[in-house]
Order: sequence, then structure tokens, then C-alpha cells
Amino acid sequence: MSDLLKNIGRLVLFILVQVFILNQIPPIHQFVNPYIYFLFILWLPFGTGRVTLMAAGFLCGLCLDYFTKTPGLHAAPCVLIAYFRPFLINILVPQQGAEMNYKEPSIKSLGPAPYLTYVFVLTLMHHACLFLLEALQFGGVIYFLGKMLASTVISMVLIIILELLFPRKQKFITNT
Repeated sequence: MSDLLKNIGRLVLFILVQVFILNQIPPIHQFVNPYIYFLFILWLPFGTGRVTLMAAGFLCGLCLDYFTKTPGLHAAPCVLIAYFRPFLINILVPQQGAEMNYKEPSIKSLGPAPYLTYVFVLTLMHHACLFLLEALQFGGVIYFLGKMLASTVISMVLIIILELLFPRKQKFITNT
């Protein structure tokens, strides 16, 4: 299966799971909202260019915005994490590291600690932007921080469960 079809399938699957399963779970005291749809952006191949990443992030967020009737609310955080993703990969992966040997970020390609750091930082960034745009204010800083951290923790648990239940086959790239 080509990478394009595989990534389109992932996008559709993540959006459907987000819309029809996770968004139907009532928030715990309007405090915890689990999100995994942006994992599509985190799992894109290493070689994806910045413009393509940002366009894919915009498309991913816009798809969820269409279903939730929130124009731009999810598109903005997705573009943000798509923009910062290459910087974070360059920081976490040594030069001539995983991106030269594997096609996409995973626990196997980056190692457990760098991969979890990568996912945690981008998840936290996504949730901070999303909840800030949702409230459009910094009022109630404790509530904002609590909601952001609680949702990040729940989303991280879901992402780790996804990684463990559905391990991705990693293609090893050779130089020959």
C-alpha cells in the first residue's frame, strides 16, 4: 500500500474515532476532553516537508472542525504542531539518526524516552492552543492549566494504549 493511501486511511480513521467515539464521551466535569486525531500529524513520515506538514495539519484540523461545527478551532493547533514537529525531531534525534534509518516516528525508531517526549510536548502544545482558543481568555488560569494538563495526560494514556495495541510495522531504509 502506498504511503499516501496509508496516511489518508489513518486520517479518516482518527477523525471517525474522534467524532463518533471520543467526542461522545461526556467530559469529566467539563475538565477532561480526550483527543487523538492529531496523532495523524505526529505519525507522518520523517521526510515530509514543512509546507506539506502544515497543509496536512490544516486539513486534519479542518476535517474535525467540519464535524464539530467549530470553524478553525482544531485547525489552528494542528498547524501549530505541524510547524514545530521538525524542530522537535531535530532536537530529540541525533544527526544521522532515526530519520535516516526509519520512515516515520515511532517507539522503535526514536526509542521510548525520545518518542514519549516528542508525543508529550506536541500533545501539550496542541491542547494549550486548543483550550486557549476555546476560552479566548486567560481568566481562570488554574482552570485552564488543570484542563490542559488533565486532557494531556488522558490523551497520552490513549496514545500509549494505541501504540501498544496496534504496533506499526517500521520499514528500515537502507542506503543501497
